[in-house]
Amino acid sequence: MYDQVFYRDLNKEYIVAERAKGIYIYDVDGKKYIDGSGGACVVNIGHSVPEVIKAMHNQAKKVSYVHGSHFTTKAAMQFAERIVEMTPSEDLNRVYFVSGGSEAVETSLKLARQYWDELGEYTKFKVISRWGSYHGTSMGALALGGHTSRRRHFQPLIQHTPHIFPCYCYRCPFGKNKRTCDLECADSLERTIKYEGPDSISAFIAEPVVGATAGAVVPKEGYWARIKEICEKYNILLIADEVMVGIGRTGKNFCIEHWGVVPDIIVTAKGLSGGYTPVGAVIVKQKIHDLIRDKSGQFVHGLTFSQNPLSMAVGSEVLKYIKDHNLVSRSAELGDFFLKKLKELKGLDYVGDVRGLGLFAGIEFVKNKKTKETFNTGIKFSKKVAAEAFRNGLITYPGAGGVDGVKGDHILLCPPYIIEKEEICEMVDILKKSIKKVAKIV
Repeated sequence: MYDQVFYRDLNKEYIVAERAKGIYIYDVDGKKYIDGSGGACVVNIGHSVPEVIKAMHNQAKKVSYVHGSHFTTKAAMQFAERIVEMTPSEDLNRVYFVSGGSEAVETSLKLARQYWDELGEYTKFKVISRWGSYHGTSMGALALGGHTSRRRHFQPLIQHTPHIFPCYCYRCPFGKNKRTCDLECADSLERTIKYEGPDSISAFIAEPVVGATAGAVVPKEGYWARIKEICEKYNILLIADEVMVGIGRTGKNFCIEHWGVVPDIIVTAKGLSGGYTPVGAVIVKQKIHDLIRDKSGQFVHGLTFSQNPLSMAVGSEVLKYIKDHNLVSRSAELGDFFLKKLKELKGLDYVGDVRGLGLFAGIEFVKNKKTKETFNTGIKFSKKVAAEAFRNGLITYPGAGGVDGVKGDHILLCPPYIIEKEEICEMVDILKKSIKKVAKIV
């Protein structure tokens, strides 16, 4: 078949996907793959759910597109209502719709800046983020990201933004362990605020659990409470990037709820629509919305497909399906079993750490388990494991550079919430087989 698609990996021969059902994807030859990573941590309710397809069809028969500057729709209003019902606070009750995660992050940056500007705090423009993070591929989002390999080609185009140390217990940047840790990684936020000047800081953004760039790095208890305390002390907005970990992925509606912290802004996407349509959202506190309404009366921002009626109807139905089938609590319950099974892999050579929360887990590979020495980057260990797993019928999400932006290997696993225990066991068996195979050839 002649192919004119410009692919992400220009040297890879892509398998053609033919259909998908439940947790499985089938290629044109009929081979079956377990979607162990939900694509890119997107597919949460499974593939080909009839209720969602019906909602898409019904909306298309009514109206498939209107511009957000002209009309609203019942689908948009219903979708916003269902999102707000899931938030950790009744104050988080306004939703700005976009088409994906990068757009959501960009929107949150502009929203935070305009908020302070309208308030008369004209000097507050910097947004602090963390090294070892990922917030999207657009230039603003890339500037916030802390992954060297993703940034290096575009460095001349990226605006400088302050970064702090990650909360990475397996590789604590302060050389501490859980017994001696005093949350120095959280306190580095306050130190950076002082260096940069508190009056210049608009917001702090971070993933509650780090996803793509480090593989499900879960912070120590107390980390997020300390972060919130520092943000309030210096009058800085807290933005939770829940693009990967939101909408039930970690066993709560939003991941930040695990630590009882309420941010000022939540950005989310991916699982928000379960993969059925591109959609993202920025959820803000009432005070932010009302200030802009009462001052200039207009958020200076707009996107062609914001509030797209088809996407609104589909996303709304996905959230209804999650609620009707108690999939958030199922993610929590299955998550304990999932992590327990994955930790069986720690007995293998080269498996340094297994971590996660809910149905969101990471496996970090090391050359030496005692010293935590990384593999040479040219080996591409995680990619080899992912490729072998794929050959064996399991889709994973490989990553590299988690240690310092360049070194480090891991895979991320985030299967649909409808997965059964037997299928989790099959996933782990394939991973074990695949890791052992790669270990013999490196």
